[in-house]
Amino acid sequence: MPCLLAAWSACEGELQRYLRHRLARVEDADELLQEVFIKAWRQGEQFCAIDNRRAWLFRVAHNALADHLRTSRESIALPDDLAAPESEAAAAVDELSQCLPRVLAGLSPADRLAITLCDIGGAPQRQLADQLGISLAGAKSRIQRARRRLREALTKGCRVRFDDDGRVCGFTPRPPL
Repeated sequence: MPCLLAAWSACEGELQRYLRHRLARVEDADELLQEVFIKAWRQGEQFCAIDNRRAWLFRVAHNALADHLRTSRESIALPDDLAAPESEAAAAVDELSQCLPRVLAGLSPADRLAITLCDIGGAPQRQLADQLGISLAGAKSRIQRARRRLREALTKGCRVRFDDDGRVCGFTPRPPL
């Protein structure tokens, strides 16, 4: 198959550099390079029918590299006596879920609609804009203001604490009002 030999001669060095650059061990790169050649050779005459043989060889090399990296990942065995997650976290989430309806009820109807429709219900912000007859930018602003007021109400009414990224990081339940 002269077309395979010609394509291989033209691309072998480039393929080798591609693989060696991405692998720590030269032996691994050389082994993958051999796999690429074998896959091309197994194509037989079909290889000669490929329009862009260089692209095909690089795609095969890329896939072989991905397979190699996926299978050679180190895994750490977990001990058999690994403790299960504490149920305190689940209890805190349950208590927070009891506090949320109370806080939502305390918001204005417009804020409650924005939060329940878009954040809880998962509706697109465009739907809120259409429902209220306002622009998309206006709906986005309304949702942001509603989120800010919900956050303030959760902080005050439920003693929820947020980290610097705005995620809940702590919660101390308060008795119902």
